[in-house]
Amino acid sequence: MREAAFVKQNKDKWLEFENILTNKTQIDPDLLSDLYIEVTDHLSYAKTFYGNSNTERYLNQLASNAHQLIYKTKKEPKNRLISFFKTEFPSMFYQHHRELLIAFLTFTLFVIVGAFSAASEDDFVRSFLGDGYVNMTIENIEKGDPMAVYKQQGEFNMFLGITLNNIKVALMAFGYGILLGIGTLYIMMQNGIMLGSFQYFFYEQGILWESARTIWIHGTIEISVIIIAGCAGLVMGNGMLFTGTLPRLEAFKRGVINGLKILMSTIPFFIIAGFLEGFVTRHTEMPDWLAILIISSSLALILFYYVIYPIQLNRKLKQNIASENTIELTLNPTN
Repeated sequence: MREAAFVKQNKDKWLEFENILTNKTQIDPDLLSDLYIEVTDHLSYAKTFYGNSNTERYLNQLASNAHQLIYKTKKEPKNRLISFFKTEFPSMFYQHHRELLIAFLTFTLFVIVGAFSAASEDDFVRSFLGDGYVNMTIENIEKGDPMAVYKQQGEFNMFLGITLNNIKVALMAFGYGILLGIGTLYIMMQNGIMLGSFQYFFYEQGILWESARTIWIHGTIEISVIIIAGCAGLVMGNGMLFTGTLPRLEAFKRGVINGLKILMSTIPFFIIAGFLEGFVTRHTEMPDWLAILIISSSLALILFYYVIYPIQLNRKLKQNIASENTIELTLNPTN
């Protein structure tokens, strides 16, 4: 490749990286590391094909500045946890909205499959939910309290058991990503079919609305973060399949780290879902407007933190780079 074409192809990325270093812009450390690795790759290429050129000297200086910033010793800020949830994770998660969409679409598809299968086969619901649960629910419906299952345990015991079980499911959705993401898609399929057949069962019993307004009080967050955990598994799987400019082992490690960060972000939401199921869902006598308010608020919280907020942070970063970028790349290739 001619030097002029090489510079033109990568100039914007170098300028962006230089601006981040100069202004000490706060970005995800993993993204900063990725940019550094890419610049050092470009430096190696320039040394090979454009030795002693302006391009090589510029990239050498850029890589040197980046190395000093990334590897210098500094104390961890006291508010590390706040920083993780406020900036580090959302700015990183923006890169993985595609995996989130795939996990969501897979789950939604199999919810439909589950409902269709339950409508087509009489025993399908029992095969998935078990005879014990189905018979108990039918008895509760006959007694006039179809959601009595949420009142059988004490509040705290139910909260603790549900939270731990949900985290277990999330760990499985993430861990199975090691199977090139296929294992994660299987967990999405399994849970999607279960939800679809579960909701169809209540539809068949003529209490779809009563079940939905009760179940989705906690289910909105619970199901959402299971899908997000599926996203984490796909991120790890993609690290093995799609390496980009990184060596395969490095890409895999990056996928594991980013997947774990996504998984960690779900823990507070699983605790909220467990609290709602243990302490709130059992109050089936609550008015419809209150149940709808809780469900809507839960959905808005998930959409904002995992979709809207990362987009806003990324847009703000780009605007800062565009407005503050007063640095000109002084390269005058002659080839």
